[in-house]
Amino acid sequence: MTVEQAFWLAHDGLAQQAPGSAATTRSLLRLAGPLPARPRAVDIGCGGGQASVLLAAEAGAEVVAVDTHEPFLEQARAAAVAAGVGGRVRTVAARMQDLPLPAGSVDLIWAEGSVYLMGFDEALAAWRDLLAPGGTLVLTECEWTTPEPASGARAFWDAAYPAMRTTDGNVRAALAAGWTVAATYLLPDSDWAAYYDPLAARIETLRADGIDGAALDEVAHEIEIRRAYGGDYGYTGYVLRPRP
Repeated sequence: MTVEQAFWLAHDGLAQQAPGSAATTRSLLRLAGPLPARPRAVDIGCGGGQASVLLAAEAGAEVVAVDTHEPFLEQARAAAVAAGVGGRVRTVAARMQDLPLPAGSVDLIWAEGSVYLMGFDEALAAWRDLLAPGGTLVLTECEWTTPEPASGARAFWDAAYPAMRTTDGNVRAALAAGWTVAATYLLPDSDWAAYYDPLAARIETLRADGIDGAALDEVAHEIEIRRAYGGDYGYTGYVLRPRP
């Protein structure tokens, strides 16, 4: 089994595919400020649809939920139906670099735990034109929380996400790219536990079922790094709006 196959096997069906929680989604939604009565939203890298469903149910949004992994899209559709918002969540299989949406058609872009797949700067450049006048981009991004991270943390993240910066670095990059930064929000440690605890349990279940141990070790390594160096990095939420 490849590491990629083990990754999908470990993640399919989990409530979280990145650090986060419904409480954090609600906090970011409050920080996003007033929205239209029925905002047009796109949830990029929607995973199992946790944010998509909340945006539809609590913000009254019409949501396009985008991911490339069909099992996640199936999970998102089922979650929307179970929450009574199946008619307001439409799933689309697409890459975040090639979103099939017209310019100016979105009031709210949402991207929790997915921007690293494209890159912070690249996402801000590519998604800007999707926003209607007055539109808002909300995302979460993995960042250094210290200017001098431990060598073990640096070695792991330099290989996994070499573009990772501090909040100050990303704020400066967003301003330079023509965005205003309305708010930032450091996700609590409990949001990491909400992701990693179920993932660790799933990995142990797969080991007991005889799934390739070496591939699972690679998937589990990120959890070990967090346990060892969690004080050196975190996830930060951003509320951004393009400057006219």
